[in-house]
Amino acid sequence: MADAREPIVSIRNLFKSYRRGSQIIPVLEDITFDIAEGDFLALMGPSGSGKSTLLNLLAGIDKADSGSIRVGGVEITTLDETELARWRAINVGFIFQFYNLIPVLTAFENVELPLLLTRLSKKERRTHAETALRVVGLADRMDHYPAQLSGGQQQRVAIARAVVTDPAILVADEPTGDLDRQSAAEILNLMERLNRESGKTIIMVTHDPRAAEKAHSIRHLDKGVLTDADR
Repeated sequence: MADAREPIVSIRNLFKSYRRGSQIIPVLEDITFDIAEGDFLALMGPSGSGKSTLLNLLAGIDKADSGSIRVGGVEITTLDETELARWRAINVGFIFQFYNLIPVLTAFENVELPLLLTRLSKKERRTHAETALRVVGLADRMDHYPAQLSGGQQQRVAIARAVVTDPAILVADEPTGDLDRQSAAEILNLMERLNRESGKTIIMVTHDPRAAEKAHSIRHLDKGVLTDADR
């Protein structure tokens, strides 16, 4: 864990582009900023501005062309694929727009899934998964399958799965994008509570100004360039 006085995420001179045929399409250009431990950051910007790419880079899903990304004191750009997968499993919790739950597994089994990569015993895994489901208010739904749950409940299961390993950071890509207004508000309140009560560092990509209002700080991307923070 990083020293409390150090930023939990430190990005320096980050560049990322994609190749499309013979064309090179720049996506992120010279991105430099820090994220404090315990922050709740919203990344905003128009479609194609590079928000999800930036999120994927700092979560170790994608590789930068050049630049530095330090998370919890670890320079993740120098890790090979095996090291990166191991680092990601321990340090990053993912929350996606479309939940990404496995339909043939119960809520409990979906939440337990990341723990199968750990050395925890079966009993310890059960305790951790039940605790995570209790935190998101679904202790009474742990034996239900995703199809038996509402969209908001499925996203709560996804959040429980994201926090069950006690990761250093939570990354959320449009977490309310597939939800009605009431369910979206409940999910945002839950994320705000995880940030406030558990001290979770949350980095959220969103188009929704209402979602961004829950964040402590807002950064805008426009055509791959980071603009000044709103707050």
